Amino acid sequence: MSDRTAGMTVVPAARTRERTLSVITLAAGEFHAPSLSDFFPPAVLFEGTPFELDRLMLIRLLMTAVVVIVFALAFRSPKIVPRGLQNVMETAVVFVKEQICDEVLGKETGKRFFPLIATIFFTVLFLNFSSVVPFLNISSNARVGMPLVLAAIAYIAFNYVGIRKYGFFKYVRSSIVVPDVPPALHLLLIPIEFVSTFILRPFTLTVRLMANMLAGHIMLVLFFSATWFFLFDATAWMKVFSPFSLLAGIGFTLFELLVIFLQAYVFALLTAVYISLAQHAADH
Repeated sequence: MSDRTAGMTVVPAARTRERTLSVITLAAGEFHAPSLSDFFPPAVLFEGTPFELDRLMLIRLLMTAVVVIVFALAFRSPKIVPRGLQNVMETAVVFVKEQICDEVLGKETGKRFFPLIATIFFTVLFLNFSSVVPFLNISSNARVGMPLVLAAIAYIAFNYVGIRKYGFFKYVRSSIVVPDVPPALHLLLIPIEFVSTFILRPFTLTVRLMANMLAGHIMLVLFFSATWFFLFDATAWMKVFSPFSLLAGIGFTLFELLVIFLQAYVFALLTAVYISLAQHAADH
């Protein structure tokens, strides 16, 4: 059957059920279990064009604007003795500089790549944070697009460092050939090192971030929607489970706050580590 009947577009059932998953919106209708269809909502603006925007893209744009506004407000008139928002953001910036850039790359190289690594850290952090913000309730990093872009940036950065220092062929050779091993082992080690360095690194960066935020969103929705279900839709004897699911949801929200920070830290840290490994490819 055609997707268009009598001049009207037939919208797939999975998309017609798309909604904002939160305790608040669940109050407006019947219980819906979380599903992967929530990560592919229908277009909100510019449908059918290359600039199509759905709910997750709008959240991504919103949180990007929040990053810019927070930094603008924090450093619009910096004080020698920081207070308030400036103090908070300076502490965060110093953490990235000292605990990631300087620690992994050294002061000179760390200073050079600090803008890149700080941008990755704060982008991941703020985009993740929307997963616990009421009415947003989802991280746009839970869909593969943004993690893939960030992983591609990290991939380009560390390969650029290696190629610039050693030249293309020497860099590749230094990255995949393990010195001081029996020649026969190279048949096994060279393919492993090539896949590990040039294929798995961007793949694992992408999947680690996406999978953690996707799983976190589903778990939060499950706990809070279960609370609504036990209170209002379940039979009388099942209502006793509602406080437990609510407490689990609150506890997992606190845990999600930790995951939000850890994913930003790990992504930025691994980017710095990969840059350092590329810079010293001939020394391993």
